Amino acid sequence: MMKKTIAAALAALLVLALAACENGGKNTEGSSSPAGTNATAGTSAPAETSSQPAGTPVPSADASSQPAESGSASAPSADHSTVLVAFFSATGTTKGVAEKIAAITGGDLYEIVPAEPYSDADLNWNDRGSRSTKEQNDKSVRPAIGSAAIGLAGYETVYLGFPIWWGEEPRIMDTFVEAHAFDGITVIPFCTSASSGIGRSGPNMEALAGSGKWLDGKRFGGNVSEADLRAWIESLK
Repeated sequence: MMKKTIAAALAALLVLALAACENGGKNTEGSSSPAGTNATAGTSAPAETSSQPAGTPVPSADASSQPAESGSASAPSADHSTVLVAFFSATGTTKGVAEKIAAITGGDLYEIVPAEPYSDADLNWNDRGSRSTKEQNDKSVRPAIGSAAIGLAGYETVYLGFPIWWGEEPRIMDTFVEAHAFDGITVIPFCTSASSGIGRSGPNMEALAGSGKWLDGKRFGGNVSEADLRAWIESLK
């Protein structure tokens, strides 16, 4: 009986020893690998990421490297009109007519400004000692121009506007025409006055200029309509 008990105990001890050897001492639940990690690979590869900030579209592989077209944007043109309306206006009357002509023709506008402005006393035609009277009595006088110089290159037609002083162009107009070459340019004088005509103003300036194709000039009142001006301009063609 004693021998059977000892034999049974020894058999039980042998079974426990064999079970311990099969487990290999490994705690399957206490793995140090986080859930979802491939422990057999021995690596923990990071998730794919983009270097672009969130919300930034990533261009497709076949996207063109050329910049997008700029649509209707274009470089501004430096070309000016082929028509110039140059004028001298002491009181503003001729300026108003010149502005209308420029609007009709699409021409550039250039004001001939005297370096020394004319005062009311200077323009008093009843005073024989006034500046304007003295200038008109002396055909050699050339009043200085104070406005920025202008070149006539590229212009095909030049309208020259001025008030009539003592039946002729003001001497400052002589200053202007003598300072420019009108080769290849059609020159069209026009004047403003209450009643006096343009007289010999055109031929006077033509002789002083010595170049250009000069057409007969025309006199207008300060209140001339745009329609009348347009009709005159059309008759020149």
